[in-house]
Formats: sequence, C-alpha cells, structure tokens
Amino acid sequence: MVEINLWSGLRRLAGDQVVIPVTGSTVRAILDALVTAHPALAPVIKAGVSVSVNGQIVTDLNGPITETDEVYLIQRIKGG
Repeated sequence: MVEINLWSGLRRLAGDQVVIPVTGSTVRAILDALVTAHPALAPVIKAGVSVSVNGQIVTDLNGPITETDEVYLIQRIKGG
C-alpha cells in the first residue's frame, strides 16, 4: 500500500484523515484509488492537485509509485 499524506484543506474532504493508504503503482492509479475511497475529493482532484513524491512535484500521471515513496497531495492555490 502507498500512504498518501493530505495537505490541510483536503483533509476535510476525507473525513479529517491525514494519511490514507491506497493501492496503486502509478500516480494516476493512486489518485483513482483515493477518489474511490473518498468521492468528495473527486472535484478537487479533477480541478487539479499537485502530487509530491519524495519531495519532488510529479506531473507525469503514469509515473511509478512504490510503497516506500513519500507522497503528498496538495490542493492548487488559485488566484491572480
């Protein structure tokens, strides 16, 4: 299982959980698993989130993920 750490504003959409374990081997797979487990996160993820893997922002949704990776999901800040 991969543990996804939710950044502050996302936690309320996941029952105030800070860390959510999911199954998946790519960024896309873990995001899909997260939405399956917590459907309230779907609109935010669809609008765009930043995924940090081991301290680096990942933009390739097909990028690999392993159980030992440190994964953070961060809501994008909008504004101008």
